Amino acid sequence: MSEEMVPFKEAEAQVKVVTIRLALLHLAFSKTIVESLGWDQGKQLILDSIKRYGEYVAERTKKGQQGLPKYGFWEQREGKPPLCELGKVMLEMGEPEIGSLYCLIDPAKTMAADINTKLIHSKNMILGDDECQFVNVSTTDEDKANFEIGKDWLMVDPIIAKKLSKKK
Repeated sequence: MSEEMVPFKEAEAQVKVVTIRLALLHLAFSKTIVESLGWDQGKQLILDSIKRYGEYVAERTKKGQQGLPKYGFWEQREGKPPLCELGKVMLEMGEPEIGSLYCLIDPAKTMAADINTKLIHSKNMILGDDECQFVNVSTTDEDKANFEIGKDWLMVDPIIAKKLSKKK
């Protein structure tokens, strides 16, 4: 079997295809859940799922597996911050609130790996910023107490919590 070389741009485009499909999957499941259960119950089920997803990612990362693709996940722009491909789809589909629940994977995976720290957004493009930016901070006792299945742990990421607290 001969090894075939794929041009970088083509490989990057293929990662983008998978990233778009991931965003659509999140939106399809989440929207169906919210339509079936209403916002409050639906949001909780999505939070429970994202927490579990974060645990899976943290477990695999701990084993040395890569968490995100190196190329194709972020759209590089000349002289501007990179854009999250997932976020672009959430906005294109007109679902910033449901889409931003996916963004909770960042605090979920870090808290699952170490309950004393969390990676949260200092900027979130889905919710109106020009880019996503992150900061690692210590968790509070309230964060730790709420970060379990069945509890509303949305507040661990204040930018997302502030925006979604207005939604009913």
